[in-house]
Parts: sequence; structure tokens; C-alpha cells
Amino acid sequence: MVYGKTMPTGNRACWIHAPAKINLTLEVLGRRPDGYHDIRSLLVPLSLADRIEIRESEREQFDVVADGVDLAAIGPSGENLVRRAANLVRRRAGVSQPLAVRLVKRIPVGGGLGGGSADAAAMLVALNRLWNLGWTRETLIGLGQELGSDVPGLVHGGAVRLEGRGERVAAAWPGARGRVPQIPVLLVNPGTAVSTSEVYRTFSGGLTSAPNSYTIVHSALLGGNLRAAAGGLFNSLEAGVLQKYPAVGRVAQLLKAAGAAGVLLSGSGATVFALVGDVEQGERIRRDLPGDLWSRVTWTLPDGVMAAHGFLEP
Repeated sequence: MVYGKTMPTGNRACWIHAPAKINLTLEVLGRRPDGYHDIRSLLVPLSLADRIEIRESEREQFDVVADGVDLAAIGPSGENLVRRAANLVRRRAGVSQPLAVRLVKRIPVGGGLGGGSADAAAMLVALNRLWNLGWTRETLIGLGQELGSDVPGLVHGGAVRLEGRGERVAAAWPGARGRVPQIPVLLVNPGTAVSTSEVYRTFSGGLTSAPNSYTIVHSALLGGNLRAAAGGLFNSLEAGVLQKYPAVGRVAQLLKAAGAAGVLLSGSGATVFALVGDVEQGERIRRDLPGDLWSRVTWTLPDGVMAAHGFLEP
């Protein structure tokens, strides 16, 4: 998370950035008794981020502003993960303070980039500091489990290994700060919103694991070998999503034809990402894409920025 300066107001206020994510590996290992699926995944945050502005107010207010994305699929405001996260913190902390929240969306909705989960994680972290609750990261991760499978990893911050349904989180490269390269990534979304719950509900198994995919990508990035990392990319959900959503498949084909080092469905889709050698290559590929596709060149933040930047107290 990136934390911002306090806003000039009589009440406490702050802003926070909520980074998107991609899963460089995502193995679906089987259905659990509770109906969820066990996974193993290497998740890394991206420089692309939503922005959440929070201030204490006399009445509750929630506004969503589009910044280059379509909000048609965002759903009712009462179901938004930002509001759910704020209400969860208030209940657990015994705080009744109304909040005025402004969410600036830059991450496509239903795009497999964890936008809603990132927003929820950011709200948990921000309110913990805004109200000086003193909750540990482990406590916040526990709260994140109540909001969604991706939230714990995004609360943790940085590149992480996820297991279970996402609740078991560990730093991907502990002690390797500065040794893992930041990789330029081209993101392309065809404008198709994909339901994560539906993708998992209809997941039929098939190729659920690639031999040593996690180990290959993990070790390759630690050694700075982008080509080897690109060769190890794997997503158990990809085949089913590409078959059901032809527009997503066409995006993947375009990126592969353009010669990107590695192309993979992001999470449950609909965004497809490509690892590129540098920002210039990403921009060249992007310029040649059809104009009706949403696309951005961004880069990974394997060390994360949560630990690198402190929260500016209100």
C-alpha cells in the first residue's frame, strides 16, 4: 500500500493507494468441504492502483469515480468491499464514526486483478492507522479472510505465496529485498466482466497443476531470469475461461503473436497479462492492439510498498 498526506479538514483524514495484483502461478488443487477450493499461488502487486480517500464526517457518504475504467459491473454500493471492510472494522473496534469515502477506480472491475480485494485490504490497513487501533498485521489478515480469498495476501503486502483458500500467506522472498527485479507487465482487458465465483463453481479440474510451476517462477525471478519465469507461468483456470469467453482468448492470442515473453490469464480473468522485456516493448505492443481494448503498461512490485513507505499520521 502507498499512504498519502492527510487532507486539510477539521476531521481526521487520509488517502491510500490499493495496488492491483497478478497471479504468476495459480494452481487449483481441489474442492474443500466448505465449498471453496484449495489453491497454491504466487501473487505479486502492481504499480496500477485504485485510490481511496477517507475522512471522518457527520454522515456516511460513499462515492465511486471512474478513472479510465467502466463501472457498469461494480454492483450496488452496499455490497462494495470497501464499505464492507469499513463496517467490519467499526464493528470489531466499537467505533461508530461515519466516514466520507471517495474511491477512484483505475483497476478494471471483474478483471482478475484483485481490485475489490485490494480496496478492502487498503481500507482495513488505513482505518487501523487512522483510528490508532494498534492491530497487528496478523489481526488484519484475519479480518481480511472474512471479506475474500485475495484480501489476506493484499493486506500482507508485497509478493506472497498463498495457500489454502488464500488464508495462508507468507512472503514469497523473505530476506531477498532488492534482489527480485521489477518486471514490466502489459495488461489487456476485452471489457468482459468475469465472475470469480462462477469460474470456480464451474471449474471441472483438468490440468490443475503444472510440474513445479511455483518453484520454476519463484527461483527464476530470484535469479533475474525473465525468460525462465515466463516459461513457468501457469493458471489452472485459464483453459476454462478462454473456452467460455472467446474475447479473452482472442486477447491472449494477440499478445502471444506480438512476441511477449510470457502471456497468462490474470486470476479468474478477464484481464490477460504479458511479461515484457521493458516498458518500451510493452508500449509498442499496446499501440498495435485494437482500440476497443482496455490496456495499461505497469510493473510488478515484488518487494511491495507497504513496508517501504510509512503511513503519514492524520
